[in-house]
Amino acid sequence: MGLWNAVHFLAAVFWVGGMYFAHQCLRPAAELHLPPPQRLVLWRGVFRRFFSRVWMAIAALLISGYMMVFIYLGGFAGLGLHVHLMQALGWIMIGLFLHLYFGPYRRLKEHLDVEDFAAAGAQQAKIRKIVGMNLVLGLITMLLGATGRYWAFDL
Repeated sequence: MGLWNAVHFLAAVFWVGGMYFAHQCLRPAAELHLPPPQRLVLWRGVFRRFFSRVWMAIAALLISGYMMVFIYLGGFAGLGLHVHLMQALGWIMIGLFLHLYFGPYRRLKEHLDVEDFAAAGAQQAKIRKIVGMNLVLGLITMLLGATGRYWAFDL
């Protein structure tokens, strides 16, 4: 279980940590030092790189999580409440990411291609809100993973 747990942990830290860095560190610094068109171009490059890795993190989380459930934890029947909550929040996070990726992010790129910075900025604002929601959900999910066995009861 150690290998799968390590993969799971590292993928979660990467995804949630990346969102924290982007939302709480990079965004305020970019707003302070760059005019809107340059900020939007920067975000396009950041998102392209980060989102390609988020896809890998999602795959790693799903594979490692379900490997642990079925190989080491005896399937869904024996899971504690905290694992069910982690799974539910994880799927919500994936759904939000899919919406972000195929909705506002796609439109952001399209607007930047034609240098419509006002419309691109509107999509960036939507992305920021979705990332903020996913960041909160990710932090809760990680807390469940780290502490759930100490307080959660079995269903």
